[in-house]
Amino acid sequence: MACLLSGLTAAVLFAASFVAPATGSTAHADTKTGSTAHADTKICDKVDATTIQDQYVVMNNVWGADTAQCINVTDNGFTVTADHSKRPDGAPASYPAIYFGCHYTNCSNGTNLPMQVSKIRSATSSISYSYPERGVYDAAYDIWLDSTPKEDGVNQQELMIWFNRRGPVQPVGAKTGTVTLGGRTWEVWSGNNGMNDVVSYVATSPITSWDFSVLDFINDTKTRSKVADSWYLTSIQAGFEPWVGGSGLAVTSFAASVNGVGGGAKPPSPQSCRVTYTPKTWNDGFTTTVSITNTSKTAIHGWKLTFPFAGNQQVTKGWTSTVSQDGAVVTASNARYNGSIAANGSVSFVLQGTHSGNNPSPTAFSLNGTACTIG
Repeated sequence: MACLLSGLTAAVLFAASFVAPATGSTAHADTKTGSTAHADTKICDKVDATTIQDQYVVMNNVWGADTAQCINVTDNGFTVTADHSKRPDGAPASYPAIYFGCHYTNCSNGTNLPMQVSKIRSATSSISYSYPERGVYDAAYDIWLDSTPKEDGVNQQELMIWFNRRGPVQPVGAKTGTVTLGGRTWEVWSGNNGMNDVVSYVATSPITSWDFSVLDFINDTKTRSKVADSWYLTSIQAGFEPWVGGSGLAVTSFAASVNGVGGGAKPPSPQSCRVTYTPKTWNDGFTTTVSITNTSKTAIHGWKLTFPFAGNQQVTKGWTSTVSQDGAVVTASNARYNGSIAANGSVSFVLQGTHSGNNPSPTAFSLNGTACTIG
């Protein structure tokens, strides 16, 4: 699969598939993320991504080829269009995928990851895949763990679950045994791709859909790697590694949930926040820069700021945020690339609008349901 890096500039790093012939593992590409997808959203940018169901990130992530690849994103998943032609004994062309959690500072909205393994009470996922009858590819989950609550950079442990493979491809490393998990038999492969350790579980026959415990695989990986209860689960990802072809590969449904001590489907609202509102007014118009500071001790992943105008102002345009207005109440949500605010970090956006008479500044702001101080 592929790791996500934040930012606006593509930067491709080398991955495990370069290390051993006919292998599959993660690639890392600078991927933009955070916007909301509607039915039939088409993404052809190599490193672009979007958000569906307000909680999962879908990424194109063409990191190992110059051939074109597009993904058609729906409210439930995505379908790949591509005609790759890579040697099956080398690296795959890409890792189009959907994920829950954090990778390279890009965190899915509302995620409670990273979470320490010892605090996880349940970690589950469900998926439905659709496979074409041609091409060379694998269909695999990519689950990431690290000894620190890492939201950026390469994680130390990659856990892959291969639901299907077509053609002469295999995981990184060597086959080290078999195991029964979730009532299914799996080949187990172990190795290192030069950047991180990899444990892969390969289904003995294709799986098109499954609802299963991710925690079962994490617990087994603990017996085969450095992973311990003190480590952190950072993301749950699922997608494809195509070498040849790619068109018709599809995820038609996906869900993931992690619950633990102090955890849930959504993280708590920020303990505290501060907003600075700086307007510039002329005749019947105005612009204003709004700065949000997360004064909490933990990061915010996915933000929504609401505030009521004190006058008759109407917003006409916004920059670096998605803005709507209902009566006097304005709602501004993160853009695709600024959804996370680190502890003591800040993010800003700009509004433009009209007014008649005065242009008083708002006197109340709420960030993800928490009242913020002003100034």
